[in-house]
Amino acid sequence: MQTLEAAQRWARTWAKAWPLKDADAIVELQAEDGDHWASMFRLLHGSNALRAYLVECFAEETKPAETWFSEPLVDGSSASVEYWVIMFINDKPMTISGCTVLSFDDSGLVTTARDYSHVKDGYHQRPGSPLSI
Repeated sequence: MQTLEAAQRWARTWAKAWPLKDADAIVELQAEDGDHWASMFRLLHGSNALRAYLVECFAEETKPAETWFSEPLVDGSSASVEYWVIMFINDKPMTISGCTVLSFDDSGLVTTARDYSHVKDGYHQRPGSPLSI
């Protein structure tokens, strides 16, 4: 699978699966022994660790998240995808903006995902393209 196609699939899946809390759809994109860095200090090794992390995070959300994922920027077998998400913890909005740097294997599965994000309480619109709640 071409890197651009794999990265676009990754972005589309996250954008649709996050509001649905569909951890399985996201985990299907990860190589079984792939690494996901939830932050620079939290390594999740393997698909089971990623699934457990997603289930834990999604359990905190009380309303469907509002998501936006950019068109990937691709170089070789790597890509980066910007995202902007409004999630609701105890029905209170929290904004996450960030970028995930991805590496893919030949079949299009994620071998490494490094997530760099900023979280801020409240609803904050993405610059240049407001979200609607």
